[in-house]
Formats: sequence, structure tokens, C-alpha cells
Amino acid sequence: MRVVPIVLAALVAVPPALAQRTVVHCGTLLDPATSMEPMRERTVVVADGRVVEVVAGFTADADAIDLRGATCMPGLIDSHTHLTGESRKDGYIDAFRLTAADRVLAAVPFARSTLMAGFTTVRDVGSNEGADYALRDAINRGDVAGPRMFVAGKSLSIMGGHADPTNSYREDIVGVPDETDGVVNGPASAQQAVRLAIKRGSDLIKFTATGGVLSLQGDGSGAHFAEDEMRAIIETARERGLTVAAHAHGDDGMQRAIRAGVSSIEHGTYMSDETMAMMRQAGVYLVPTITAGKSVADSARIEGYYTPVVTQKSLTIGPLIQDTFRRAYQAGVPIAFGTDAGVFRHGRNANEFVYMEEVGVGFMDALRFATVNAADLLGRSETLGALRPGYVADLVAVMGDPLADASAMLDVAFVMKDGRVVKRDGQFVPSPERAR
Repeated sequence: MRVVPIVLAALVAVPPALAQRTVVHCGTLLDPATSMEPMRERTVVVADGRVVEVVAGFTADADAIDLRGATCMPGLIDSHTHLTGESRKDGYIDAFRLTAADRVLAAVPFARSTLMAGFTTVRDVGSNEGADYALRDAINRGDVAGPRMFVAGKSLSIMGGHADPTNSYREDIVGVPDETDGVVNGPASAQQAVRLAIKRGSDLIKFTATGGVLSLQGDGSGAHFAEDEMRAIIETARERGLTVAAHAHGDDGMQRAIRAGVSSIEHGTYMSDETMAMMRQAGVYLVPTITAGKSVADSARIEGYYTPVVTQKSLTIGPLIQDTFRRAYQAGVPIAFGTDAGVFRHGRNANEFVYMEEVGVGFMDALRFATVNAADLLGRSETLGALRPGYVADLVAVMGDPLADASAMLDVAFVMKDGRVVKRDGQFVPSPERAR
């Protein structure tokens, strides 16, 4: 009777020598966590989804993945995405047309496009009807190809604020929103909304500290939450181990959020020098979303793409974000890479590198924002954002030289996520389970 457990144990135990092992030969390795200088001719050894070692030179492994003509780097992290939607002309009617199931099904190709662009991890900072939870869980199960997702669920808003889903719609049809819709009024309500978001499955909390661009309300930058409401959100989230992101364009709302203890400011359009100094001192990250600023301005020039009020805000606020980022970078504000993908077409996240380069940011700094800093903002700096022993084996390669031209990042040739190759020679590689 004792034989069965012994046999099962023998079958389950896998000697280290027999663990699944993958070897990658990289012509150049860029890893800001290790060095801000390019490392030539490196071999990355992976087993069971983790990096085992990174060694100088090329090993004698005959079955090694040959990226000797490529530039390798850790998997990229986008700290501001919306994978369950994508901007389109007349898209505001979707609130009445699409179900949660529709949103998840539409998001499947968005998730795959993001992964194919080299972004193996994202922070998804606002969705509706639980679509982001469902997409995250489907990716984690292996049912869908996509990046590792950390999701916020519904963005929290004041009534009539940027993330109030009932703005400009008839009250007799949509009702008066409350915490179940992410709309809060007062500290107690804010606390309840955070607890509900956590109950639903949120990995982080996002609130709209000011007005915004694409919502159907006229205020694009004014402060929306009282500071005690912000503190209630942040303290309740931190009691449960969650970080908090604050959407903010206006300076007053940013300063309130920083004093209240927020982890990141998203966008930061009208950020003053004083606010930058506050962020440096408090270690608050700016997630700049330059691509979103440029994209909304471009879309607003297409007749009928947005409503008149959104068009006006897009043309006013959008073009300012890139220069705010430049000032923040020069001032030493902590920066985490983020694009607001969904405001523009998914899979184009790497344009952010190009826009950073346009204002004088060297590629290694930009890569640090998209790896080391973004992992730190997620609270995952011990497992993500680097190619080090014990870290998750996420690896991206391009055939061009991004040190010479950041646009090389727009053509990703190779992607590994969790130690499994998902893109090779520019082509998607389905998992064996999905291929059957």
C-alpha cells in the first residue's frame, strides 16, 4: 500500500537537469537593471519560466535560439493601457450597444497585438462591466494570448466627474450613479468604492483627480476630489496592499493627490515646477502617455470623430503632454512608461519611445522607464523588468538598433513571455494547447 505514494513522488519530482531549458544567444543585450551600457554577445539561459543565468559570450548549445544579429532586452511594461476598448468614430454609442461579453471578445485581438508589440506586462487602468477582470483571467489561464495584466477595474470618479459613466445621458434612462458604478461622494463612499473594487478583483486602484479629455463633460483639468476623499481612497487601498494611480491634467488636483499619498500621476499635462518638486520628494511616478496626447489631437482634426466638447479639449490638452514630459524628465521626476493604449490603436505602444527620443531622451533611459521603473511602480521589482537569475523570463528582441534610432522598437521580431516563445521571426507562435 505504500508503493503508490513512492511511485507518484518519483514521477512528480523532476531533477534539475531534466527541467525544461531554453538558451537564447543575443548579439546585444540591453538591460538597465544591470548596466546602462549595451552588453555584447550574451547568452540568456531560461528554465521553468525563469531566468537561470546570463553569461558573456555564446554557449555551445546547438539548439539555442539564434538572436546573434538582434538587440535583446527585458519584456516591456506599459503602465497605462485600456485593453478592453479602442477609440473609434462615434464610439460613445457603445455604452448602450455593447455587453461585457462583447467587450471581452473584442479585446482578444487587442491583447494579442499588445503582446506582439513586445509588451509582456501592462497596467490596465480603467474598464467597464468587469471586462478587464475576465480578460486578465483568460490570459492567466492560457486561453488567450496577451500580456500579463494588473487591472484597476472601474476608475473612481466624483459624480459628474471624468469617469462618471452617466455624463450627458438622460437621468431617467441611466439613473443616478453610486459606488457600484465607481462614483463616490465623500470619504465614506470613497472607502466603500475601494473595498468593492477589491472584492471584484482589482489589482490596483485608479481615480480621476481632475477632469479629462475624452469624457462627455466640459471640465478638462479642474480638481475633482477633495483631499479627504483622496486620502480615504489611498489609505483604504494601501491597507489591502494595493497601489493607487491618479488620472490628472490640472495642477491643483495633482498636488492634492501627491499630498494624499498617491503612487503615480497619469498624464500630468499642466504640471508646475512646484508639483514636479513634490513628486521628486515623495517618489511619485509620472506616467506621461505622450502617444495619447498626440493621438487625440490627430483624431480631433477628423470631422465628426468626437463630440464638439471632446474635440475642443483634445485640441487644447493633447498637444501639451510631450513638452510636460520633457520638463519632468529634465527636472528628475520619477517616470514610468505608459501610453494610454486604447485611446489609439493597440499594438502601437512603442511609438512612445520615438516621442521620448524627439525631446532628447536617450533610449537606455526610456527603456529603464519601461522596465525597471514600471516594475517598481507595479511593486514587482523583484520579479519583473530585468533579465536576472530568478526573474520571470520575459525577453524581447528587435533586429534594428534602438540606441541609434528608437523607431527600431516599432518592429519587434521576437517575444518570450514566462519562458515561452510567443513570437519568432516576426510571427505569432501559438501555444501547443491552443494549436490543437
